[in-house]
Amino acid sequence: MNAETATMHADGFSAHELRALIDTVERFAREEIVPHVAAWEAAGEIPRELYGKAAGLGLLGLGYPEHLGGTPAPWRARNALSQTLARVGGSGGLVASLLSLNIGLPPVLAHGSAELQAAVVPPVLRGDAIAALGITEPGGGSDVASLRTTARRDGDHYVVNGEKVFITSGMRCDWLTLAARTAPESKGASGISMLLVPCDAPGLSRTQLDKMGWHCSDTAHLRFDNLRVPVSNLLGEEGGGFRIIMGNFNGERLAMSAIALGFSQACFEEALSWARQRQTFGAPLIERQVIRHKLMDMQMRVQSTQAWVDVLTARADAGDTGTEWVAQVCLLKNHATQAMQFCADAAVQILGGMGFMRGTVSERVYREVKVMMIGGGAEEIMKELAARQSGL
Repeated sequence: MNAETATMHADGFSAHELRALIDTVERFAREEIVPHVAAWEAAGEIPRELYGKAAGLGLLGLGYPEHLGGTPAPWRARNALSQTLARVGGSGGLVASLLSLNIGLPPVLAHGSAELQAAVVPPVLRGDAIAALGITEPGGGSDVASLRTTARRDGDHYVVNGEKVFITSGMRCDWLTLAARTAPESKGASGISMLLVPCDAPGLSRTQLDKMGWHCSDTAHLRFDNLRVPVSNLLGEEGGGFRIIMGNFNGERLAMSAIALGFSQACFEEALSWARQRQTFGAPLIERQVIRHKLMDMQMRVQSTQAWVDVLTARADAGDTGTEWVAQVCLLKNHATQAMQFCADAAVQILGGMGFMRGTVSERVYREVKVMMIGGGAEEIMKELAARQSGL
């Protein structure tokens, strides 16, 4: 047993296990994703069989309880999975769709009944069902407290009416973790509850949305017309939804930072490979000082983001997730997505005309960076939230 194999972190996940996980994700991405992603982009979705393939390797169940079919794992391992899938797979739409369970299921795990968890979580972790999250509404954006979708109590059911928009996996999800007002007369953060909605219930209609990027992610506008949800599908206490939403956002933003880092690395690696093989004026492009400096500017941002991700991930695994950590995660998300934006732009510039062509990773990431800077909380919201959490 070598030193690396013997190294066991406080979170119980050894360096050897982490390396094995990264190797598995890299192999999965190179064999099952890279050869097909262009076709999936054109089709507007990834095949449902891919969920089962990822589940078979334990990728969908990472971080979930063993009794529900998962494999307990720290944030360090989960972020390594997301970062590697982004770096090697090179498609934001794929990552968003394949891992939409990681924003849809956490409220179920934290606040759903044991019966609800047993019925819903195992099929999703097996890849047999798809979970999604329904928060954003037309005209609402990051202003969660202004949501207008209602869930009126009627006996042993809630009757849901309203709309949600920009819902990842919305066209195909089997379960939707939904935010709605169970006290229709309430204002602001009060009166909001979280419900788990079965998507085969009558009253749900879905419209596919066309997007700048994330082409292989099915993104939907959802409408609810007197859709009935059993009261037993309430997550947590009635009226306690806003706190659940905010807690869920923290994990989503940390994961998005790791994903943005992976895309920054993907752009750097493609630009470096191109610079080494592209000949200009009788010499490889890499011999031009201006190109080497661009690559170092990219690497500087990659390394600073990696260090920040590692620090905040370690704190999350240690349970140090107070207000100062929340503020740091908000700033990290901005830093990571800005690094992604810089690296995508620099990579396209280095690739020149090829960077403008469909089929390169850098071109795809260039189109997808904006949704990463907006989704999960826009840059401006992140700055304001960080300031408030810091007591400013």
